[in-house]
Amino acid sequence: MEENTDYANVIGSSSMPYLNGLANQYALATQYYANTHPSIGNYFMMTAGEIVTNDDGFGGTVADDNIVRRLVAGGKTWKSYAEGLPSPGFLGSSSGRYARKHNPLSFFSDVTASAAQLQNLVPFSQFATDLGGGKLPNYAFVVPDLCNDAHDCSLATADAWLKTNIDPLVQSASFQQDGLLIIVFDEAGGDNANGGGRIACVLVGPKVKRGFQSTTQYQHQSLLRLTAEALSVTPPGAAAGAPGMGEFFSP
Repeated sequence: MEENTDYANVIGSSSMPYLNGLANQYALATQYYANTHPSIGNYFMMTAGEIVTNDDGFGGTVADDNIVRRLVAGGKTWKSYAEGLPSPGFLGSSSGRYARKHNPLSFFSDVTASAAQLQNLVPFSQFATDLGGGKLPNYAFVVPDLCNDAHDCSLATADAWLKTNIDPLVQSASFQQDGLLIIVFDEAGGDNANGGGRIACVLVGPKVKRGFQSTTQYQHQSLLRLTAEALSVTPPGAAAGAPGMGEFFSP
């Protein structure tokens, strides 16, 4: 997940050579729009299929249907890897450069009411360990901190973080078999088109069409549908009726 930047400031930017390289090599959604402002509603749309709230200070519990519920019911594994999270299962609103509003899975009752599921909220430092040990879950939600997601720091900083921390995943043998990586911004910085503005969404994987650019309009509920269907679980909320993203993949 990346933060608060218009499509035009990302795609073609010399500040983000790694991300643009992936977009050129794999696939780019050129008409992808966030649903709302500010951040939190977009994070909920891509994990629950509804905005839930537009209050970035929200501290409640969400009992509505969501991707965790569907994954658990389908026997799939999941983790949220959040940079700066002080300890597994931490539910505080912030800690240093970690912000809970960017970690949507931590709000779902399926997680907060289960000691076992809480342990799937882990610091990002666990990501490299799990990758190296062949223990990545079926579904991984990656949350850089407020600097490395381009929220507080430069696009160049965010791009360097992606290259350092995500490229090892892309290059791994396990990913190159059947993996799917989606790098997307939550919302635009100064654009309100279609609710939250036009943003960059890049799809990477061995089954993704090479050098493909889509002109179909999508929003976060389509991304949720894609991730659910890729794992053979039923998409929750608005994702069930959202436009599918099958055009990004080779037969």
